[in-house]
Amino acid sequence: MSAPTAGLGAGRYVAADERPAATVTSVHELTTADGATVRGVLATVPGARTVVCLMHPRQDVTHHALVPHLLRAGAAVWTQHTRSVNNDLTLVHEQALLDVAAGMVFLRERGFEAIVPLGHSGGGTLYAFYLEQAALAPGDRLATTPAGRPTRLAAAAMPVGDGVVFLAPHPGQGRLLLGCIDPSVADETDPLAVVPELDPFRAENGFAEPPASSSYAPAFLERYRAAQRERVARIDAVAREHVARAAAARAAHQVSGDPADRRRALAPRVITVFRTDADPRTVDLSLDPSERPYGSLFGARPDLINYGQIGFGRLTTPEAWLSTWSGLSSHADFVRCAPGVTVPTLVVELTGDQAAFPSNTRAMVAALGAADRTHVAVRGTHFGGAIAPGEPTGNELAAARITAWLADRHELATPPV
Repeated sequence: MSAPTAGLGAGRYVAADERPAATVTSVHELTTADGATVRGVLATVPGARTVVCLMHPRQDVTHHALVPHLLRAGAAVWTQHTRSVNNDLTLVHEQALLDVAAGMVFLRERGFEAIVPLGHSGGGTLYAFYLEQAALAPGDRLATTPAGRPTRLAAAAMPVGDGVVFLAPHPGQGRLLLGCIDPSVADETDPLAVVPELDPFRAENGFAEPPASSSYAPAFLERYRAAQRERVARIDAVAREHVARAAAARAAHQVSGDPADRRRALAPRVITVFRTDADPRTVDLSLDPSERPYGSLFGARPDLINYGQIGFGRLTTPEAWLSTWSGLSSHADFVRCAPGVTVPTLVVELTGDQAAFPSNTRAMVAALGAADRTHVAVRGTHFGGAIAPGEPTGNELAAARITAWLADRHELATPPV
């Protein structure tokens, strides 16, 4: 297996082109059905009747690299925050659906003829979850979060889009973490505690020092994947214990009125999850082979990054863990949601993706419920970077496919200058 390409990391930061001079930009503050405040940016060009929406559950996509391409193609672009942008400590996906709904209602009221969500990375599962729930009768929508809290989805206006684009969608925050959580953590309070026989970065288990590709035996991978599920299940159990204690304290306060019970209900319980950059596929390129470079989304040395401060789900409340980060409990699972996605659908796969591997993409595409379903692949890394120096970026290649697909189905304005 070839060594990692020198100088190419995860490609998280990809520069965006200039927007057309005719672009008019406005900022809008919206109130969700449950009373939260979210903000969005509407960029329009003269004559635009189709609007493409970009959201991510955790990240600010205001300056996403696709925005200029979409504007030049004659579409308006709506980029919106969730209430958990850039701070996912309390990210509950069912609440994020209410954030999406507020934006969709706003765009319908603005009079756009077609609204097309575009979900990149985790935005893909966010929109798949939204479209699944929006298509249901209000009484059939999820009534509670995985932690048992009311969702308020039944009372929310949830317009269904007129199509959807998924760009490099991964299988969901929880499913993603299930694939990269390190099951060799021997003690959840000690980031250095290791079970040697499960350590993915131990030579005896198949790890090779970069730039060489590692090579894991099937028997090790079978044990490893089972142990990952076991670790997530253990954290689920801890989260549910915290949730149950808080619920008991709330119930006690309703009866007693005792401020001590109220304080127990409000006292935060924050779960720390160490070592979450340990998917064997990031260092053994023979597994689920693709054109991806060596390394993970966070960089070219998962064996070191795994022990650092940065990682998925590092700090989370019990409610957020169960709703977002648990691959066993979260409803925000692309494959689970996909049968409910029945609007015209485009999936753009990036062949060097380090988050959605080919087997993930095949499963997600196969699960979609849309009769009008298109799946294309272009060269690029997860965040839309180029695979090799001198090549077009993945974002440029994806933009060409996306704008052509939009033009076939919706009215686009005359391209502005």
